[in-house]
Amino acid sequence: MESEDNFDIEDLNNDGESVDNEDDFYSGGDYDAGLYSYDDDGDAADFEFIDNDSDDSDDTALYRHQQNYTILSENDIFQRQEDDVMRISTVLSIPKVAASILLRYYNWNVGKVHDEWFVDEEKVRRAVGLLQRPVVEYPNAKELTCGICFETYPCDKMHAASCAHPFCTTCWAGYISTAINDGPGCLLLRCPDPSCGATVGQDMIDLLASDEDKEKYRRYFIRSYIEDNRKTKWCPAPGCDYAVDFVIGSGSYDVVCRCSYGFCWNCTEEAHRPVDCSTVAKWILKNSAESENMNWILANSKPCPKCERPIEKNQGCMHITCTPPCKFEFCWLCLGAWSEHGERTGGFYACNRYETAKQEGVYDEAEKRREMAKNSLERYTHYYERWATNQSSRQKALADLQQMQSVHLEKLSDIHCQPESQLKFITEAWLQIVECRRVLKWTYAYGFYLPEHEHAKRQFFEYLQGEAESGLERLHQCAEKELQVYLNAEGSSKDFNDFRTKLAGLTCVTRNYFENLVRALENGLSDVNSHGGSSRTASSKSLGSVGSKGRGGRGKGTTARSSSTKSIDDSGHWSCDHCTYANARSTTICQMCHHHRR
Repeated sequence: MESEDNFDIEDLNNDGESVDNEDDFYSGGDYDAGLYSYDDDGDAADFEFIDNDSDDSDDTALYRHQQNYTILSENDIFQRQEDDVMRISTVLSIPKVAASILLRYYNWNVGKVHDEWFVDEEKVRRAVGLLQRPVVEYPNAKELTCGICFETYPCDKMHAASCAHPFCTTCWAGYISTAINDGPGCLLLRCPDPSCGATVGQDMIDLLASDEDKEKYRRYFIRSYIEDNRKTKWCPAPGCDYAVDFVIGSGSYDVVCRCSYGFCWNCTEEAHRPVDCSTVAKWILKNSAESENMNWILANSKPCPKCERPIEKNQGCMHITCTPPCKFEFCWLCLGAWSEHGERTGGFYACNRYETAKQEGVYDEAEKRREMAKNSLERYTHYYERWATNQSSRQKALADLQQMQSVHLEKLSDIHCQPESQLKFITEAWLQIVECRRVLKWTYAYGFYLPEHEHAKRQFFEYLQGEAESGLERLHQCAEKELQVYLNAEGSSKDFNDFRTKLAGLTCVTRNYFENLVRALENGLSDVNSHGGSSRTASSKSLGSVGSKGRGGRGKGTTARSSSTKSIDDSGHWSCDHCTYANARSTTICQMCHHHRR
């Protein structure tokens, strides 16, 4: 029989609120791990650029976008379940136990429950197992026989689902415990009678299950709301119990959980814009696959002519002896038996037979395969090392940011007699560094899969990457090295405001560079025209050490870049053609990149 359910899952305090995180310009979410501290309402702190030198630069603010996801705590999930159950129970005029069964059956889709129920209520009841009347009746019975152990018990020792098939307390407890220990299938448990499809409701679980099994059932019940709903997913960070409710079709898939882990909602890998999910999947698979091991073996070893085990030669003469039990002796160059070699063939460090055969083209195919494998390995190693180096730099920047927030800001505030609210430009710079390291890391995966024959796109990509990387290196050095001077100062320095202007300006310039890079990659480098050249017409040298090796990657060459002159705006500033920095009208040289005004 259906009975009214008080839905007494353990009461949880609903103190979790959705996170109103700020979106950055290219990730669609917050900057990343450990970057924001949350107040009591779960809101991320606002980091706004503060610039007191309004005569030299425009006011700058972080980009704000409408958030397209909500972070859910266990309390939030439970409350949403309660709300949905109450809504279904009220609209369909059914007990809450039946409403929860319907929602689980239809994957917590309230709209689908309504649609199916009002089209054919009887069909839904049969499918779900919500019976309106008992299958069997025992109107005057004082004792009943258990359908599992076949023992006879008084009626008050027997229990039944809505079908009224009687089973004793012990058998019910064992049946429910086994089902719960088997997994989440217990949420749609049916009557033990093989011929019956009546659903066992949560009221039966609460009445007959042990405390341990009740807790497991509760966990399955909460998990079902996330795992059965295509709009919600668990945060993939180890040990995190938060979930994400995502607005599908709302743009960026990048999400930052309240635990501070940033990930892609679509593929659940770490946040990787501007690289698409398929490229990330290929790159991760390549990093973990054995293909590069085989390339290394092919490029750096030769098979024993007898047993064909690969042998690496890193020094010594050409006389090779295979390891036991083979022990075959051969020439490393021609792979012939060493018994046929000696002084007449060139001794221990040369092989005349090999040289002759090589000139006749005998080894062309093998050498070609080995050379191709070596080139492929070197190319992969080039991109992987820079990908990994930027990841390491990003982790280091995260640690530096956390130390800055917990220790150094207070110290700077004391030394230079400024409130911490006036030092947020330092935090913003470190936030920018962390996010740019992430973006730069994934551009190397993008570059690896960029077709070799598309020379114009590759050249344009490397130019944009080089510009962005150069700007990031200058910003990172300023925030990491130059800041130490003011941290170690004995007292307030009159140069501190100049440092503020410089660091804030570098942050803005670096943001612009990475905006351009991300926009270009997400558009498939469409700025490269069909004639094979860049749509940017005038040449311009890249900033700083673009042609040299930076902290996180190789040097880049430069290609053409637009040099169209920007007019003086209404506030009396002119924008540098090269770095877009807003300079005072009276200056003729950019204060950031030192290029002349055109």
